[in-house]
Order: sequence, then C-alpha cells, then structure tokens
Amino acid sequence: MNQALFTSKKDEWETPQELFEQLHQKFLFTLDPCCDESNAKCEQYFTKEDDGLIQSWAGHRVFMNPPYGRSIGKWMQKAYEEFSNGTTVVCLVPARTDTIWWHEYATKGQIIFLRGRLKFGGSKNSAPFPSAVVVFQPQNILIRWAIRYRLINNFHRRIVL
Repeated sequence: MNQALFTSKKDEWETPQELFEQLHQKFLFTLDPCCDESNAKCEQYFTKEDDGLIQSWAGHRVFMNPPYGRSIGKWMQKAYEEFSNGTTVVCLVPARTDTIWWHEYATKGQIIFLRGRLKFGGSKNSAPFPSAVVVFQPQNILIRWAIRYRLINNFHRRIVL
C-alpha cells in the first residue's frame, strides 16, 4: 500500500477525472486555482507560484481541489469570500467535519458527501478519508433571500390587515 496515503507529507491529491467530468458537465468550470501544470483541470489555472489565494477568481466558475494540509482552511476561506462576491466555487475536500474550517466555511455551502472513498490521481488504493463536494453558488443566496423576503412580506401583510 502507498504509505503517502497515510502521512502528512502529501497534501495534494489529484482529482479523479471521472468525478471532475461529472461536475464540469453541470458547472462548466473556467478556473482551477490550486494545481500544477500536470494536473490542471481547466484551461485557466493558478500554480503554487501564481498563488491562487492572492488572485481574483471573479468572473469564473471555479473548481477547487485544495491542498489537504494545514492551508486548507485558507483555501476554504478564499472560496467562501469569492462566493460572497458572486463567484461560483465547487470544492472537492476531505469530509473533516470536526475541523474549524469545515464549520466556518464548508457548512455555508451545499454539501454533497461522496459515497465510498475516492481513488485520487489514478492510485491503486482508495484514500484513507471520506470526501465531500462543497458548492458555493450565488444563485442559492438569491433563492434563499427571495423565499425569506416573501415570507417576511406575507407576514407583514397579515399584521397590517
């Protein structure tokens, strides 16, 4: 078995192509903000040298498979901030529901828990952790706001009448 799967020496996990293609069909991604030239999933991408954390993602539909080490919280914060500014960001992350970043950022998106364990980058073995897709999509904010506004507006009418 690949020992890198069980150590913190490795924090970059190449996205399984089949999973990316399924998500890409729905979201039509235009930017991969944290990859290298050999595993970029989109025509536009940022490498470590470009530092996607300091770049703007505005105007893109973003697919993000961040490094799974200590910096993952910064990547999830960036994804949430870009979403708050109107960008759709879809994140493939480990389902670490006991972490601060999960509660501060992931829970603010739509969470899809993936069944089983992924095989990253053509690996023979499955990952030693479960995965989730977190979707930050601005349209969801508008829908929630519209529902809330309608409910508040209807409540207000009942009081006035």
